[in-house]
Amino acid sequence: MAHQIYQAFTRNRKGFFYAVLTFCDKFATLPPTKGVGMATIWKRGDLQWQARIRRKGYSDQNKTFETKADAETWSRQVESEMDRGIFVSRAEAKKTTLSECLDRYIEEYIPRLGQVYTETTRARAIQRREISSRIIATIRSKDIADFVKERESEGRSGNTIRLDLALLSRLFNVARADWGMESLSNPVQLISKPKVARGRERRLEEGEEEKLLTAATPIFRPVFLFACETAMRREEIASLDWSRVDLEKRSLFLPETKNGSARSVPLFPAAIALLSAMPGPHDGSVFGMTSSAITQAMDAARKKAKLENITFHDLRHEATSRFFEQTDLDVMEIKTITGHKSLQMLARYSHLRTHRLADRLAGAKRGS
Repeated sequence: MAHQIYQAFTRNRKGFFYAVLTFCDKFATLPPTKGVGMATIWKRGDLQWQARIRRKGYSDQNKTFETKADAETWSRQVESEMDRGIFVSRAEAKKTTLSECLDRYIEEYIPRLGQVYTETTRARAIQRREISSRIIATIRSKDIADFVKERESEGRSGNTIRLDLALLSRLFNVARADWGMESLSNPVQLISKPKVARGRERRLEEGEEEKLLTAATPIFRPVFLFACETAMRREEIASLDWSRVDLEKRSLFLPETKNGSARSVPLFPAAIALLSAMPGPHDGSVFGMTSSAITQAMDAARKKAKLENITFHDLRHEATSRFFEQTDLDVMEIKTITGHKSLQMLARYSHLRTHRLADRLAGAKRGS
């Protein structure tokens, strides 16, 4: 037999090599038989290579490549991770889009947060963007950076964009921790965040409060005054219920705030007098206005008073400034009233007490 093969080889060397290559190519295209412990790579058609890894204790790992070299590189990487006990399946992350993840995030995670409506609205807005159609495992830091540029080109503020990024970052972390997508990296953490503009410093100038009160509707006027006395946010005022108001203890309770934590607000005498004067019955909503209705009423009053560049949120800044100017409350006490998240956020008001510090240096007692 060996002699016959040798004679065939010497008579037609080209034909012999062609037959051998044809034989090898034919069997290389066949799918592998079941085995364990090593990668199997085979050709699929003329343009693709299939790699499969079967290892005890792991589900089968399959992937298609354009070249055999890529298939071998991937196989070595996965097998190395399995050998070291650090392999994490990428299957779930590679078949789920960002939009599908946002749906799950809205259903399972957002209800735990304080601002359910706001966060849901933000997530739905991201779903309407092109990036949401991408498989989540394919999203890289460059894609997030492009998303930021897109938002900036639309004129969105740095703070608004940072809130979008915070939502996406939380989503990636939740997907890794709770949804079996441990292989995901968080691309949001790698990009440079847009700068946040300084907080608005618009205050009521002389005569502007009177003009706005004159222009305000009867239902909005107590809302305006209450905001100036308490520094409460628009949503907090809109959601305030009489069951949360205790006039005897001169305080009210906010079960949900922007920061996600509850807060008790002590009331100044003017705020107590305003609430006491509210017509009955004292049941349900205190002011009977939604957040959007408050915004619209403020805008209407501003236009009627012929004033520029003032919003309802500026009243929070005005009230906080008055706490520093007109009271001897310390910063921690003011923080308790306003609900600012950190003392750093109140640092920009410290200059309002410079004259009092000078009096203290001259020997004056606190509160004098």
